[in-house]
Amino acid sequence: MSHLTTPAGATRAPTRAPSPVIGVPGFAHPLLAPTEWAELLRCAGGSARHGAPGHGGRVPLRGGGPVHWAVLNVSNGPGARPDPHCLPAAARLRETGVRLLGHLDLGRGTRPLGELLADAHRYLEWYRADGFWLDRCPTERAQLSATRRLAATLRALCGDGPLVFGHGDHPYPGYAESADQLVTFAGSWADYRWSQVAEWTATYPPERFCHLVHGVPRTHLDEALRIARWQGAGTVYFTDRRADAAAGGGGDAWASLPGYWDEFVSRIGTGVSE
Repeated sequence: MSHLTTPAGATRAPTRAPSPVIGVPGFAHPLLAPTEWAELLRCAGGSARHGAPGHGGRVPLRGGGPVHWAVLNVSNGPGARPDPHCLPAAARLRETGVRLLGHLDLGRGTRPLGELLADAHRYLEWYRADGFWLDRCPTERAQLSATRRLAATLRALCGDGPLVFGHGDHPYPGYAESADQLVTFAGSWADYRWSQVAEWTATYPPERFCHLVHGVPRTHLDEALRIARWQGAGTVYFTDRRADAAAGGGGDAWASLPGYWDEFVSRIGTGVSE
């Protein structure tokens, strides 16, 4: 299979990566998805707020439980005012040790810096977000400088809170120096099972990369985990839900629980043999 092949002269990604952990790219609003938010609380364990510095001196996103971060997206951002349903949901989740990430839509680099920072301040003030999910993050070298400036400003606001760049594909390597984690795959199972990892990712540890895959059949869950380990992804989210044809990067595929949620969670931490 293609994900097990490496071009001549390339450096293969680590094959002995630890079992991945779960990152949740954003369930639906708590009023519409109470079961999903309740399951996050049930499955959360340990604390993601402690750990030794990782690559580049950053605190790693790995902790003691299977779920290590979750994205809060109130209304394509924090909304115009504090949401009475999201406030308690966010507070309860943070108490479990799961890192809460505020959703910032970069629009592939088209949104003004002032708008993004205004949204960031609202997430911090209203929901006490630990860090940020930079959705639709640019991937090109030409937009690296602007993204670095944004990341530096966000770090000044949230301290050591994590920044996850939601590229959805392998970006120019320089982006790795500004993020705690890069989403280097977000898409369908049909594409994932034939995907290849970029050579430069082998110089970073697995906790620096995340894969999000929708449309994964239950019978292929172990295979998906093997691919993630082979390609050096330390954080994953797999679901059998399918994306709307018009939704980019998975869209509403992430809004509800996978049909095999309990089975998925049970696989995390046990490892999958090569």
